[in-house]
Amino acid sequence: MTLKSVAQDYVAMVKKGQFMELLGKLYHEDAESVEAAPGPDGSRVAKGLGALRAKSQAFDSQHKVHSQELHGPWPHGDNKFAVHMVFDMSHIESGHRWTTDEIIVLTVEEGKIVKEEFFYEMG
Repeated sequence: MTLKSVAQDYVAMVKKGQFMELLGKLYHEDAESVEAAPGPDGSRVAKGLGALRAKSQAFDSQHKVHSQELHGPWPHGDNKFAVHMVFDMSHIESGHRWTTDEIIVLTVEEGKIVKEEFFYEMG
């Protein structure tokens, strides 16, 4: 797949809420996900499809997304693209509701996403 087709498929699948499906279709088996801040386990990095699936499942089990906006993709060179996401969501257990605004930069090699990096305000 080309960078353009990976980026377009990524945007289309996220808009449909097909997060688990996009991992299987678009991500390399050794893909890496890097958060701006450490997660509950103290790590900023998840590596490999199994870890990315577990991260996605943990997010889904703890949060309710009320609405989402997705802008982009914007290509950068031959192997990267960025998207801008805005989520209105709440923490299921506490009921705390907030909006998160983030940029995701994705790196593509040989037609698969090998790295995703999340940028967002912390605090």
